[in-house]
Amino acid sequence: MSLALLFAGQGAQKVGMGKSLYDNSAAARALYDEANAVLGWDLKAISFEGPDADLTQTKVCQPALFVHGLALLAALKEQGRLAEGDAKFALGLSLGEITALTAAGVFDFATGLRVVAERGRLMQIACEQSAGGMAAIVGETRETVAKLCAEFDVETANFNCPGQIIISGEKQKIVDAVAAAKARGIKKAMELNVAGAYHSRLMAPARDAFAKFLETVAFAAPRFMVFTNTTGKAVSEPADIRAALVKQVVSSVLWEDCLRSAQAAGATSFLELGPGGVLAGHVRRTNKEWPVKSMAEFADLSAQGQ
Repeated sequence: MSLALLFAGQGAQKVGMGKSLYDNSAAARALYDEANAVLGWDLKAISFEGPDADLTQTKVCQPALFVHGLALLAALKEQGRLAEGDAKFALGLSLGEITALTAAGVFDFATGLRVVAERGRLMQIACEQSAGGMAAIVGETRETVAKLCAEFDVETANFNCPGQIIISGEKQKIVDAVAAAKARGIKKAMELNVAGAYHSRLMAPARDAFAKFLETVAFAAPRFMVFTNTTGKAVSEPADIRAALVKQVVSSVLWEDCLRSAQAAGATSFLELGPGGVLAGHVRRTNKEWPVKSMAEFADLSAQGQ
């Protein structure tokens, strides 16, 4: 069996995530304790206790999801349910790409955490300095959504799975695009409750600052195959990985393409390590024949196993 690990993106977070891992797994506990030391603020308290308004902040939820995903992975390995070499592929949605790269050895834990924390900090600043929004368009083709975006000067942010596309841009333009979509009979168009226009040109200041930050970070070649959201294809050269992480801040997330590429490369099953089960849903909507499991808390490890 060739396993592909999936790591969550922003929006999957929920108060309480990871507490059962911290309470029951020494390996997970070590990562949470190290995270607090690296960050200099109490990630554990916000993850485990909230409040939700604090956890939802971009600068908080991105490192929180990163640590949660790797804590699940560490707990699985600690239990002997995931041996070295069992995972042949890793991919993550948006910030989850950094989690996937860390799982594959491109960064050590502390370095990956610093990378995702800086990304989240810079993206939050960009959100606060712009009036952006996002919306989900459901049940339409990429071509139809591309035409809508061109007409209203907004951008496609996420291609999550067949018929689920997210658009991003200036708030009023998103409002206008949603109204037009509904008027034209598009099955479902709805604004999303987000802090800004992620994966659009409004994130350009964050991209530019992130590029400068990443110049100071060492990248190793991944130990197994990782896919980048920017192309939906595998990426392996450290310089290419760095460039992809920079571009990803403002470019479309080709998540469906990543899933298809993993399967085409030989992935025979998918394992989502993160809260909410969203990514497992994307896998099923892409191809219901692909085996997929989702793990979020300690009980899931023993209940589902490997």
